[in-house]
Amino acid sequence: MFRIGAVLLAALFVFATIGVSSAASHTDHQHSRVIKIIEVSGLLDPVEIDYIEAELQDAQRNWALAIVLQVNSPGAAADEQKLEDLLENIDGALVPVGVWIGQSGATAKGAAAHLVMAADYSGIAPGSRIGEFGDLLHSRNAGIGVEGNQLERGQDAVDAGLVDVMAPTLGDFLLAMEDAGVVEEISTQVEQADGLIQRAIADDISVTFSKLSLLDQLFHTVASPPVAYLLLLVGMAMLLLDFFTGGIGVAGGVGAISLLMACYGLGILDIRLWALIVLVVSMMAFGIDLQTGVPRFWTIVGSILLILGSLRLFASHSMSWLTLASGIGLTLAFVLSGMPALIRTRYGTSTLGREWMIGEMAVAATDLAPEGIVLFQNAQWRAKANRLTPVKAGDPARIVGLEGLVLEVEPEEGGAIDYREMRQRRPSAPDSKEGDMSEPSPKNGS
Repeated sequence: MFRIGAVLLAALFVFATIGVSSAASHTDHQHSRVIKIIEVSGLLDPVEIDYIEAELQDAQRNWALAIVLQVNSPGAAADEQKLEDLLENIDGALVPVGVWIGQSGATAKGAAAHLVMAADYSGIAPGSRIGEFGDLLHSRNAGIGVEGNQLERGQDAVDAGLVDVMAPTLGDFLLAMEDAGVVEEISTQVEQADGLIQRAIADDISVTFSKLSLLDQLFHTVASPPVAYLLLLVGMAMLLLDFFTGGIGVAGGVGAISLLMACYGLGILDIRLWALIVLVVSMMAFGIDLQTGVPRFWTIVGSILLILGSLRLFASHSMSWLTLASGIGLTLAFVLSGMPALIRTRYGTSTLGREWMIGEMAVAATDLAPEGIVLFQNAQWRAKANRLTPVKAGDPARIVGLEGLVLEVEPEEGGAIDYREMRQRRPSAPDSKEGDMSEPSPKNGS
């Protein structure tokens, strides 16, 4: 009996210890002195929205004093239902939620502006802007006046009732939340060296800063219009280069990865499908003239389509003129200059000091009537028959000129002697004259 009683007493002691520990843990959570600061930048895409909701749940689970969103966003790139769910979660959060539009120069437009309206308390830094709520979330626009249709700065936004307070810094905003009674006492008075008393965040308050992980940040960055647009152009240009240089190499790998990331970003963003098709067709047009090595009609068509597709690609998002100029300008420079040079380098040494090719023999791989393919030193070249003299497949052909990446050839026999061949033969003339002078002519020898 004694042993049984001892076991029961030990069990009761263990359960009592666990209960006290659990209660203490719950009390610690209830009195957690933590304020979570969440950085929200760029478009509100699914990655950013999931991140905000996860941090909001964590703050509620640990009974944080408050969670503050530091916002700098031009709008959203997600479906309306997902945005509605986020706003409802913010509105019904168990911990106070604040939104501060900062640093100075930050913006909260469209769906990002609705975050401000859903929060318990909001602030804005001088020089920052809020507004242009748009047609998104009609049910939440009821309390927004005419001012919500335009961007308001700083104190003007406060006067219009779009935000609660002007706060130059994040610390000022946290103290303003305390003054408004949104959070419990979080400040203390600190005496400065000059004797002045200032308020500061108390030492027992832990302010934590959070941002997206590296992988999430990558996907979030790709879902921005400038990055997705530039990745699309890079991907198509690299695949076009890889097509002409043969095989799957570095260019093909870079192009494939760039296109995959661009497809992810464009799949989230609001784009015009016809404009995307126009950009693809522009690259195909460039490819037609790359085969000849000389910019012609299709290069002009490709340039026009490239500009048109770039300007009209995004429906509700905008890109800066610097991004557009960089994308269009660099693509044209690469296609018209860089790519032909790389193609020539890939296909042999004949591109450097290529005059030596004139007079060499090639073999027609197809009929040249007048254009086709010839084999020269085990490499295929596009060729056209000189002066429209046809050459049949399998016949030898003499190279008489080179225009870009296109060889000018003529039949081995029956072709006209090109002026460049005559110029090559000209240096032998003095030798023949010297030979004539060294040997007596029949008339002098008689």
